[in-house]
Amino acid sequence: MRAEARVVAECDSRGRTRLTVLRGESPLLLRRTGPPGVTASPGVTVHLVGGAAGPLRGDELRLEIEVGSGAWLEFRSVAASLALPGRSFLPASRLTVTATVAAGGTLRYLPEPLIAAAGCDHIAVTRVDVAEGGSLLWRDDLVCGRHGEDSGDLRADTRISYAGATLYRHELAVGPAAPGWSGAAVLGDGRAVGTLVAAGPDLPPLGMAGPSAAVMPLAGPGVLATAVSADVREVARALDPLCHRATEFAAAG
Repeated sequence: MRAEARVVAECDSRGRTRLTVLRGESPLLLRRTGPPGVTASPGVTVHLVGGAAGPLRGDELRLEIEVGSGAWLEFRSVAASLALPGRSFLPASRLTVTATVAAGGTLRYLPEPLIAAAGCDHIAVTRVDVAEGGSLLWRDDLVCGRHGEDSGDLRADTRISYAGATLYRHELAVGPAAPGWSGAAVLGDGRAVGTLVAAGPDLPPLGMAGPSAAVMPLAGPGVLATAVSADVREVARALDPLCHRATEFAAAG
């Protein structure tokens, strides 16, 4: 299956955010949530709605997000994504997410976790480019297998750039095919991992994340918070308050 989805948020002459493009194909169905029409800050919220099972082996999915100058977009999903196995002769499933944020724009990407079900073979590629003066809050959570099952194979490749320079680059491989996976060299005893990247001219004071997480500055206008645990609920307990803190900070600004 091949599917694409695209959302474009722009700011009108009155300083209000509006969606000029909102389209998707199953399983990448997009829905605007909240009040209709245009809205002032904090902007517009869009949810990803799963229109079909997957991704499965052989699926090629693309999601494009564009936030214009002065616009504010929050992107969420209604449920966790589940990478599933498929016919073994098919190539790995792939989801490519690309996002651009213009100067003065704000993107908050806060989807539910991705679950690597046993037997899956999935590649997740993320490319984010934020112009100088833009603001970003980017969340990625991964769960290695459903309850009581082993993890499938998943490779995640993430790069976030700010003002033309790489701010954050991370690659993670889990599952039986991952080097060192059987020896717990990747996540130790953890079966869930989450990352939160904040970037922009006015960074929120995230503070401490808790015993299962760490917060560290990036080489640029950015902060990284990461959490690893045997249970995704512990990851959420560590990172959710940081998201709320960032929300309150942005609203106050």
